[in-house]
Amino acid sequence: MIPASFEYVAAKSLDEALRLVDQHGDEAKVLAGGHSLLPLMKLRLALPRYIIDIGRIRNLNYIREESGKVAIGALATHAEVISSALLREKCPLLSETAESIGDVQVRNRGTIGGSLAHADPAADYPASVLALDAEMVAASNAGKRTIPAADFFVDLLSTQLRPGEILVEVRVPAIAPGSGTAYRKMHQPASGFAIVGAAARLTVNEKKKFEDVALGITGLGAKAFRAFGVERVLRGKDANAKSIADAARHVAQGVEPLSDIHASAEYRREMAVVYARRALEAALARAAGSKA
Repeated sequence: MIPASFEYVAAKSLDEALRLVDQHGDEAKVLAGGHSLLPLMKLRLALPRYIIDIGRIRNLNYIREESGKVAIGALATHAEVISSALLREKCPLLSETAESIGDVQVRNRGTIGGSLAHADPAADYPASVLALDAEMVAASNAGKRTIPAADFFVDLLSTQLRPGEILVEVRVPAIAPGSGTAYRKMHQPASGFAIVGAAARLTVNEKKKFEDVALGITGLGAKAFRAFGVERVLRGKDANAKSIADAARHVAQGVEPLSDIHASAEYRREMAVVYARRALEAALARAAGSKA
């Protein structure tokens, strides 16, 4: 389909973009890579009067270490997240997650900020930023504020971003010694979106017990979420496959699974158990020094 008519403005700076967003309010949409917004416009599910393109703002594309964390500009592409030596060393979960997104064209054009701000319930990054306890930095004409990943995703395609705000940065902590991470997902064959995806981060102590566990889940419900039921069961337990299998059964606790043409609610619930287990097992192997 062809989108409805709109006015296009390519912002040359963040200040200009924020001014335009504030000026046009609900009539405007921000364009980064375009892989989230343009399909909605073609289906006429989004009918913005103004498109504000921030893709040319150079100082929003970076990956660098700051104050013990890795700061990622919102315009960093999935391909850049994959290839970043800093992320692969300090926070490999994000690079692994980006590798599973879409196809080569999508990874070369799509951006981490655009994906997170869109908050698709089947997107990959949300599960990982939740598991990492990441922070989102939002900018407006009033200044900047930091939003914990745990508070960022509100509902289907809905975040804590306020009118007039643009997501400008993602901050992730470096992985702790003795920790392992992994992302596993069941792909939707045509789009590559997650029917179910699980991002795991865990730490094993000297007694071979789970000291810390974080598990982000995407695709199962209307928004990505932390599987706190699994985390509570695993903490303090022996670090082995049986403990993981027992805990993974709690992954859908308190969540109403989505049902659509790709998977029923019952099937999604069962696959969430499977992929939570696989992600946790892979993270455990990496925590033990394996390359699994």
